[in-house]
Formats: sequence, structure tokens, C-alpha cells
Amino acid sequence: MEYLKTDHQVDAKGLACPKPIVKTKKAMNNVNAGETIEILATDQGSKADIKAWAKSAGHQYLGTTVEDNVLKHYLRKTTEVEKEEMVFSRTIDNQELTKKLLDYDTDQDILIDVREQAEYIFGHIPQAISIPLGEIDNRKDELDQDKTIYVICRTGTRSGMAALKLTNNGFENVVNVKPGMSEWQGDLKSDI
Repeated sequence: MEYLKTDHQVDAKGLACPKPIVKTKKAMNNVNAGETIEILATDQGSKADIKAWAKSAGHQYLGTTVEDNVLKHYLRKTTEVEKEEMVFSRTIDNQELTKKLLDYDTDQDILIDVREQAEYIFGHIPQAISIPLGEIDNRKDELDQDKTIYVICRTGTRSGMAALKLTNNGFENVVNVKPGMSEWQGDLKSDI
């Protein structure tokens, strides 16, 4: 299993419902938007509870792993920017990307996933390269400006921001994928 980089950790081992949620909620107040939190729990019901709480609170549930009878839940605190719609004029939807991937040619196309590392590890399109949004400015030189660059995230918001950054840096063939991974029905690869 690949190591998951998280920004914060909550130890809720030995606690029963609703205490893992209470501890997570309290800890989330000290987490910056966009950061990832790991919750350690032994209560088997905590997976459903934390997943439901994250959805109701507007945070992103990334997934759960089990190691030595300890559940490790991963959440990402949603940013305010993600709650707003980013506008980038050149877009395709998930179905169009699925068709493009049938003839995916690395000599002509690049698919970058701008979600955070933990999001990518739990499930990504096999052809996707991980370049989190916060790294776009420093890693844009890794991308070939002559290729068509498809940019995907969870909902199309961060990918819209990344597409805009790339376009502002001279990339002409950039396409935002919407709605993105939140509704992706194609192949997925997990590094867990």
C-alpha cells in the first residue's frame, strides 16, 4: 500500500458512536480548507457514520483502509472556492472523455488529475498523471504545450482553476473535464 500523506490525525480508537464523529467534527474546526485528515477508529460502525457526516457537513470522504483491526478513515475539508462554480470555456463531459480514452495517445494527449494525493490514491483514471492543483505552477514545465491536456478533479472546479492557470501560462490546448471524478463511471485504478 502506498503511504498516504495527511495533514492531521484524529485518534478515536476505543470510542463508540457517536464519539468518533464528535472528535472528528471538533478536529475539523482546526483543519484548513483543502487539507486531508486521517481518523483512526476501532468502532466498525464508524465507516458509515463518518462517510454520512462528511457528506452532510460538505466535506469529501476519500475512503477507508484497515490495518491491524484499526479503521483509517480519510476526509478532505472542502474549500470555499470549490463551492463556487469556476468557469472555463473549453470543457468536455465524462462521456466524451471516456470515448477519447479509447484512443488515448500519449504522443498527442495528457490527462492530469489535480486532486490531492490521497484522493488520487483511493481511485483515479489509469491514464491520469497526478499533479495536485497546488503544484501546477511549479510542475507546469513537466507538460508538453503541443499536446492536448485534459484536466480532471472531483467536480470540475479545481480542474477549471488548473486549466485557467495553464492557459494563462501559454498552454493553448487545455480542456476541463466536468463533472469529473464524482460521477466517473469508467475504469479506476487504486494505489491502496
